[in-house]
Formats: sequence, C-alpha cells, structure tokens
Amino acid sequence: MIDRTGLADFLRRRREALQPEDVGMPRGQRRRTTGLRREEVASLCHMSTDYYARLEQERGPQPSLQMLAAIAQGLHLTLEERDHLFRLAGHTPPARGGSSEHISPGLLRILDRLDDTPAEIVTELGETLRQTRLGVALTGDLTGYTGPARSIGYRWFTDPSSRDLYAPDEHAFLTRMWASGLRGVATLRGPGSRAAQLAEELLARSEEFRRAWENHEIGIRPHTVKHFVHPEVGALELTCQQLLDPEQAHALLVYTAIPGSESAEKLRLLSVIGAQPIG
Repeated sequence: MIDRTGLADFLRRRREALQPEDVGMPRGQRRRTTGLRREEVASLCHMSTDYYARLEQERGPQPSLQMLAAIAQGLHLTLEERDHLFRLAGHTPPARGGSSEHISPGLLRILDRLDDTPAEIVTELGETLRQTRLGVALTGDLTGYTGPARSIGYRWFTDPSSRDLYAPDEHAFLTRMWASGLRGVATLRGPGSRAAQLAEELLARSEEFRRAWENHEIGIRPHTVKHFVHPEVGALELTCQQLLDPEQAHALLVYTAIPGSESAEKLRLLSVIGAQPIG
C-alpha cells in the first residue's frame, strides 16, 4: 500500500537536498529555492511538472515501476534510497546487481562534470545508459535502442552498420572480444540470466557469433586505445579509461586524446559540430 505522506516528505527532502550543480544544471541568477525546483526534478525524471508536483502534494495515482525508476535516477538516489522510495510507493524494490540499471549517484556526478569529454555509462552487457553531449557526437545516441539491440555486442553481430564506427582492422578482434565478454557474463550470472538469453539468441541468428562462441575464448580484454572512424571528422585514436561500480556492474567509459595530437584537434571540432546523427 502506498504511503502518500511518507512518499511526499521523502521526495521533497531529497529534492531540497540537491543543488543544480549536483545534477549538471546551471545555477542561474536570483535563485531563492532551497535545492532544486519541482520543474527541474521533473525535467531530470522525464515527466511533467504537474505529475511530479502531485506526488509531493500527496495526490495522483500510484506511481508505476517505470516512473519510480525515473524518479530514483533523476534525484540521484543511492540504492538504499531507491529501495525506500519503491516501498513508500507500495512496490517491491527492483533487484540489485548485474540486472540493475540504476546508476549510482557517484558515477552520475562524475558524468555530469564531463560535458567537454566523450563519456558513457554502460552495463556489463554493453548497454549504454547515459552519455555526455560529446559522447553522443562521437558515437551517436546509443540510449534509444530497445530489446536485445541495446547491447553493443548484440548489434555487432546482427547490424552490419554498427561496425562502421570502428577501424576495419579492429573488427576481427572485436568479434572475439564481444563473444568472450558475453561468455564471461553468462557464466557469472548463470542459466536463465539476460546474458545467457542474449547468447542463445545470437547463436540462433549469427553464424559469425557461433564460430566465435565455439572457440570458447574467455578473458579477452578491450584495448586501451580505440580506433574510431567518424563520418564527419574521420579517423580518431582515443584512449579509453574505465571507472567500475562493482555493486551495480556498471562502467563509466571516458575517451581522451593525446594533447596536441590530430585526434585531439578532431575532438575539438566534434565539440563544435555537436551531436550530429550518425549515418
């Protein structure tokens, strides 16, 4: 059963505890509000201001699981706070671990401060959850995929156009790496897991994946230096650094170029071009 009073109080206190700079928003002038405004939270949660306001006013329908997940992410809640939010709203909290898509506040705070750098937060299956503006300019918007296609490894074997962004001489290695990575996650999570289901679907759809899977390679790690082929600026050589959240099995990937290099100049050009559609 929903605890409307508790839910309203919790949302209000979490909103008032956040400052615009905590969530990557400009502070602006003549700010009198303690913490974030309701309309700012609604924007972060991708919902209407009226809907969010009614929750703080102990009105409106019981929030759905999807709405609660959006609110938890928008308010940068910890896992404990997220679970509390779900219980206040009368729902069982989602599972934690590899299947969870709730990004930790720490990773979000770092990502919010990387607007001038290509960066993304991905799951252990290579599903992009968030990107910076320059990250979208580099790879295109990877957050809009649905179903199995959310996984870059799945797209690699089922959508030929997904390979256009990567240097051709890297393709053979990436094929081995994606198959090896998926086998590792499927073994870790076990039969019936999303990773195991993804492997089964790829075995049924891709001959190339079947050949790579049959080699039973494991532990093939990504190269630190990535070679991209961007449709606007051409070849890019970028170093990829990872920051791992082991509790949620998420990784923050940050792409940088050697200062003074041709790739660094191309990244600066990309920041001017902006997030153009890939293809």
